Amino acid sequence: MTWAGGFLGTIGALPAAGDEPPVTVGRTPAREAAERELSRPRYHENDPSLFQRALNRFWDWVGDLFDAASGATPGGGLGLVVILLVAVALLALLWWRLGRPERTGTPSSALFDERPRTAAEHRAAAEAHATDGRWSQAVQERMRALVRSLEERALLDPRPGRTADEAATEAGRSLPAHAARLVAAARDFDDITYGGRTADETAYRRMTELDGDVERTKPELVETAHGADA
Repeated sequence: MTWAGGFLGTIGALPAAGDEPPVTVGRTPAREAAERELSRPRYHENDPSLFQRALNRFWDWVGDLFDAASGATPGGGLGLVVILLVAVALLALLWWRLGRPERTGTPSSALFDERPRTAAEHRAAAEAHATDGRWSQAVQERMRALVRSLEERALLDPRPGRTADEAATEAGRSLPAHAARLVAAARDFDDITYGGRTADETAYRRMTELDGDVERTKPELVETAHGADA
């Protein structure tokens, strides 16, 4: 009993061995100290890069979007995959039917560009485009060749800024047999150049035939009232 009592007495006397009370750190200083410690570079050596974090966020967003779409689509994820495959098939079919969009000339109200060229030069450019399968550019150059040929034959006066419609209307007066085809050709030119329509080989052959027919046709003189009285 004496031993036990002495032992307990010794334990009870331990707190009195130190004269200073235990150190107590407040919550706010402790948090700040922990933040400073964790901000050291050695704790972030294996962190993902900024690009990797952005990429992870993007894929998380795609996954959430896919999950939401799957929940709203009959059949869940499988139904969504089927719908996507059908959409891709429709786009491929439209691409095959309509062909690759061709870049046309920059929109302008004038039929010709700034650099004057002869009818032969325009025809050569049209044939070069046709050989490469660029039918829209081929039709444009063939229409320019047709109008330039009329100017070279003095059936149209050379005038900067002339439009295809104006050329067709003026040429139709001296070539009435081709007036309707000239107007249709001018409309095709405008649709391709300004309307974004894509031409094909048939349109080019039609424009080429008109160019040849107009080249071989003799103009009809338009009589004035004074000439008729004489």
